[in-house]
Amino acid sequence: MRIREMAEDDIDAVATLRVRSWQYAYAGLMPQAYLDALSPDRDAGRRRALFARTRGVITNLVAEDDAGHVTGWAALGPYRPDDGPPPGGAADGELYALYLLPERVGTGTGLALMGAVLGRAERVGYARLLLWVVEGNTRARRFYARAGWTPDGARATHEVDGAAVPEVRYVHGLHRVPEQRPRGDAYSRGVPSAPQARPRLR
Repeated sequence: MRIREMAEDDIDAVATLRVRSWQYAYAGLMPQAYLDALSPDRDAGRRRALFARTRGVITNLVAEDDAGHVTGWAALGPYRPDDGPPPGGAADGELYALYLLPERVGTGTGLALMGAVLGRAERVGYARLLLWVVEGNTRARRFYARAGWTPDGARATHEVDGAAVPEVRYVHGLHRVPEQRPRGDAYSRGVPSAPQARPRLR
């Protein structure tokens, strides 16, 4: 397995992965008709525009297997403050998304991707990293707890196809270090600037 920065050529694979992951992780937590209607092609179009618009602001990482197939994806960048200020101030970052192919859950892919996310966030210099997770997604919440994340008490509710979906916020403390550019480091390019608008549910 290898973790690397996402390229434009990965967008179709990431869109397929994201749709499959939503249909797997959110069954029973979001309207089934909404999940069934998710389209990798439509998601790829939206993601292609987002990818081009947020270069240098949002970092996208992918995990790939030995055959070069994308098996996981994560995105991080500046905290988006529309739900109030983060607990550590303006220097905090946010993990916007971390998804795996359903068959890769429990294989260590998620932990490897999380390690790369935290390493990148430290090198950028974030004081903390925050994320929002669907409250009823107990599998994801157990994973984040194992990876050192803790809920900070913040809550929000988003509407998905007419249904209220509650979320809770988690925080992970980081060791702030200067941005570094060692030779061969795939994660040292670009320091995020201004946050981008939600939707938070990516």
